[in-house]
Amino acid sequence: MKVSVDTGGTFTDIFFLEEGVLKYYKVPSNPKNPALSIIESSKSLSFETLVHGTTVATNAFLERKGGKFLLLTTKGFEDVIFIGRQVRPKLYDFFVEKPPHFLTEEEVLGVSERIGPKGEIIKPLTEEEIKRVLKEIEKRGLLNIALSFLHSYINPFHEKLFEIALRESFPKVEISVSSDILPEFREYERTSTTAINAYLLPVLKKYLDTLEKSFPEKEIFIQQSNGGFITLDEAKRYAVHTILSGPAGGAYGGLIFAKSFGFERVITFDMGGTSTDVCLLDGALPFTKEYQIDGFPIGISVINIYTVGAGGGSIAHVDVGGALKVGPISAGADPGPACYGKSLLPTVTDANLLLGRLLPDKFYGGKIRLDKERSFRAISELAGKIGLSPLETALGIVKVANTHMSKAISKVSVEKGFDPKEFILLCFGGAGGLHACSLARELGILKILVPKFAGAFSAFGLYFANYLKDFSKSIFVDLKDIEKLSFYLDQLRKMAQEYYQKRERSLEEFEMEYLVDLRYKGQGYEITIPYTEDLKEVFERDHERLYGYFLKNYPIEVVTLRLRVRKDTPFEEFRLEEKTSFFSTFEGEVFTEEGFKKVKVISWEALREGEILKGPALLIEDFTTFYLEEDFVLKVLKNKTLLVERWRN
Repeated sequence: MKVSVDTGGTFTDIFFLEEGVLKYYKVPSNPKNPALSIIESSKSLSFETLVHGTTVATNAFLERKGGKFLLLTTKGFEDVIFIGRQVRPKLYDFFVEKPPHFLTEEEVLGVSERIGPKGEIIKPLTEEEIKRVLKEIEKRGLLNIALSFLHSYINPFHEKLFEIALRESFPKVEISVSSDILPEFREYERTSTTAINAYLLPVLKKYLDTLEKSFPEKEIFIQQSNGGFITLDEAKRYAVHTILSGPAGGAYGGLIFAKSFGFERVITFDMGGTSTDVCLLDGALPFTKEYQIDGFPIGISVINIYTVGAGGGSIAHVDVGGALKVGPISAGADPGPACYGKSLLPTVTDANLLLGRLLPDKFYGGKIRLDKERSFRAISELAGKIGLSPLETALGIVKVANTHMSKAISKVSVEKGFDPKEFILLCFGGAGGLHACSLARELGILKILVPKFAGAFSAFGLYFANYLKDFSKSIFVDLKDIEKLSFYLDQLRKMAQEYYQKRERSLEEFEMEYLVDLRYKGQGYEITIPYTEDLKEVFERDHERLYGYFLKNYPIEVVTLRLRVRKDTPFEEFRLEEKTSFFSTFEGEVFTEEGFKKVKVISWEALREGEILKGPALLIEDFTTFYLEEDFVLKVLKNKTLLVERWRN
């Protein structure tokens, strides 16, 4: 049996199929030791394979809790990692602050060597220089090294030479080599990606070692940021690839789930306890190589997911100007929202509880009772600061959170030239269902798709994810030079063959897809397209779609070749586990801008395929609640999936 586990900031979700029956549940996450939640929740399960999406790497970087390391780079280029691109994202902000660096100048060592842009050796790396640097490393006692030498993407000889010397001198050393992590041009991005990998390695490795010891003889795979998973050993080497591990599962799950209902154009809306992740899917996963985490670039291929700090646990507060703000700080699982009984922090969850959208005795399948009185106290204190009633303040908190999420959806759609009206909103995450109708109305989205297992949907995506490994090499070849292009394609294939031979596997086990990064000669940006016979036509078409023009008879340059190695996981048909409703339908009350309104409160379990229901209503499932607003109507599809539409304007 296979089990998938998605660890979020607030809850850990477990998902599996047992004889074709879909089963899932949640346990609170353990922020201090995330592995404990998985270990405790999986003890009773008999499984052979575990696919895991984790936020360990993300949190370690955002909180600057990575491991100490030394960055070795070409002498004279020690400041590349600190200078960056000199890009100012907030041009008119007088008080802009740079995010704190994860490296100090004392942790960078210059190595006397130099390779030119064509791969020629300008200054050899001598034995004396290697010995000098090794002595300095020994003196510092740091056995975590990042290697990023100039132009090593075209000629990795010096990096490989130094790597061998390091391993011979320090057998227990952890090494991140730029020509292995990201063998592509652009010095700053390559160095940043390699350095971040080294920074995250000790933390992720310790975490994965704990998992490995806890599940001996189990096959463990880790989700990557590109939507596929890698083996445990690969994850221990390529920590930077797990930086968007959890959200990637939701995006991939969104793709296959929506397609199973015939929808190709989808905006995924994943609202959890800590943040909201949105992604636009136009028939395929959108990839980017320009992702930044907290201001630092990561040059690897990741799913283009946009994240905002608005989740169920996001804390509401008043800023110095007296304005109501929500997030980005979250109450997480501990202490959690005020209604959890451990704090008086007013959160989005407390606001929804006060408004009647969440019911205190129906949370978590009725196993946890929320403290509505505590939510009232927390929000009342906030209300006093802005001169509103507690209910008006709760409504304000929800509106501010919705604004954050609406902007995020516009970011991946409107700002990219897409009209949200042409897409369906796929809503998941434990908190998403409470906000989906409001967002659809605001953005003009006509349809919403909601899976019954929305609260554990990212774990669903992990379960059906494919094995995926990316290889790349920058080459700079004219598109017309077919002979050179064929040579480098063969070299890339050999690189992948050697990689798997070292792991006693064959490349023939996998599906392979070649891609190319193309640009007009002299441009500073590229377009990635699949490798086909009509590369020129496809490039010109995509260039015109993205930038409004293309250039006839202008030289096109192949900048980087890519090879995507994949082993597909077959999609299994499933049916829901039969459960009895833990309550009967009754009438409740929610507070809106027009005052209190009556709503039907219905157990999701009681819904039947083909049933049609008009709002307002609350649909309650063990791990999520869907608020069907009064101008919406839903139809129950297969596996109690909801298709929600506006029924009046």
